[in-house]
Amino acid sequence: MAGSTLASPTGSIGSRAANRVSPGAEAWRRFRRHRLALAGALILVVIVLAVVLGPLLWAVPINEIDFSAKLQGMSWSHPLGTDDLGQDLLARMLYGGRISLAVGFAAMLIAIVVGTLVGAIAGISRGSIDAALMWLTDLFLSLPQLPLLLLIIYLFRDTLKALVGPEVGVFILVVAVIGCFRWMPVARLVRAQFLSLREKEFVEAARALGATTTRQVVRHILPNSLGPVIVAGTIDVAAAIIAESTLSFLGLGFPPDVPTWGRLLYDAKDYLDIAPHWALFPGSAIFFAVLSINFIGDGLRDALDPRKVM
Repeated sequence: MAGSTLASPTGSIGSRAANRVSPGAEAWRRFRRHRLALAGALILVVIVLAVVLGPLLWAVPINEIDFSAKLQGMSWSHPLGTDDLGQDLLARMLYGGRISLAVGFAAMLIAIVVGTLVGAIAGISRGSIDAALMWLTDLFLSLPQLPLLLLIIYLFRDTLKALVGPEVGVFILVVAVIGCFRWMPVARLVRAQFLSLREKEFVEAARALGATTTRQVVRHILPNSLGPVIVAGTIDVAAAIIAESTLSFLGLGFPPDVPTWGRLLYDAKDYLDIAPHWALFPGSAIFFAVLSINFIGDGLRDALDPRKVM
């Protein structure tokens, strides 16, 4: 048509470039749309801030005994009540929360590191190495975890206590045992990701350009498989917190004077009829911590899935 001009193609290209966002920003946008995940993240942040900063604001000794105030309910002087020795439950819960969360995150790191290493070696290898590692993974998966946890802790607890002290020794033993029994699902997940990604075009292009196997793994395959690993890590944190609470409830965790959430439940089991608050508050702390971490895992699963449109 006379007098008309063609639209410049640079405008549409420039608009597409302006609308392009980084993978991290896109993952955050998807995560924000998951309301339960946001609520879980908020709850977890509140719990972490409470156990980290709470003892500084509520400076009540955790071992201060007051028999005149034993088994009291909620009050201004004891917001969460007291136990059978008159010890303040709020102070003990804030202190024990540090240990419970520290055990969960430390055991998760061990499970992620060991599982990623085993799964990466199995996924990039062929033949006997892959078969041997998967046989080892299946062997650990077939073992009854709770009886073995109890047996290992029973056998080595006193030795570690004598070497590094009761608190540090039990912490190292509990973290190592829980972490070493949680790496198998991560290894299988990483192996499956490696088997899929090593046949992709960008990996074949890197291989054709002369990239070594180590460079293919570090620069191309491993970064693209971290999404499912992060999601598995959140599940391992929740599982480790529950495992530590179970061990403490069975009396095989930390010493009686270390008030982890599981230990508080163990001490409260004989007073449920006359002092239900003693078990209600640590049980609620475990429930909300595990629930929030599971919600965060669901949100990360949806946010890090490139096939999911949100």
